[in-house]
Amino acid sequence: MRIATWNVNSITARLPRLLAWLESTGTDVLCIQETKTTAEGFPADELRELGYESAINASGRWSGVALISKIGLENAAMGLPGGPDYGGVQEPRAISADCGPLRLWSVYVPNGREVAHEHYAYKLRWLEALHKAVANDAVGQRPFAVLGDFNIAPADEDVWDPAVFEGSTHVTPAERAALGALQEAGLSDVKPRPLKYEHPYTYWDYRQLCFPKNRGMRIDLVYGNTPFTAAIKDSYVDREERKGKGASDHAPVVVDLDL
Repeated sequence: MRIATWNVNSITARLPRLLAWLESTGTDVLCIQETKTTAEGFPADELRELGYESAINASGRWSGVALISKIGLENAAMGLPGGPDYGGVQEPRAISADCGPLRLWSVYVPNGREVAHEHYAYKLRWLEALHKAVANDAVGQRPFAVLGDFNIAPADEDVWDPAVFEGSTHVTPAERAALGALQEAGLSDVKPRPLKYEHPYTYWDYRQLCFPKNRGMRIDLVYGNTPFTAAIKDSYVDREERKGKGASDHAPVVVDLDL
């Protein structure tokens, strides 16, 4: 079984690449972030032609998450239980569903913007709510994982130059402590194996030739419980999908399971 997570940075802009990638990789379940569309604008029909069911939590041009599955999609739940709002709005940043033998979440954690910004405090509250929401499944017997764009690099080795990010969001002790809380709850960081480079980054800014220079970050993460991690055969970043015209600034993270 193959599952993956991918911040597509607009599913409308990325649709031709997405459809081609799904066909070429044989992915069974994909967690999608930054759909940047309404539920009505989501390409469910095109995905259905490839055999995928879809569950979408989206409300417009910002954020948006989805789950698509070839192995069944049931009990979909939109949003983050107990999650905070921002500016009075519950942003579409989480969705969960049963996909065959798995229970999965697709999440798009708030960016945080700057440490002094109210969006950073919102990010930490959101992560606290996520920890509470997944606590029971984290220690359950069913394979369970939270996948998505966490907007956090778990360690200094997960950014191309820690000095560049010092004092910025994505690397603060509080953000990393939130990831640590997920691990304490029973979820493990599924680290992709290195392919071309020693550090498997998942995101490269469009600016300043960051991708050709491999100035990246590992912020697209998979956190799985023990039954999930015990079934892993392989995990890697599909860096090839970051290349070429019309690419997202994120690459898919793929996990192969013996289930």
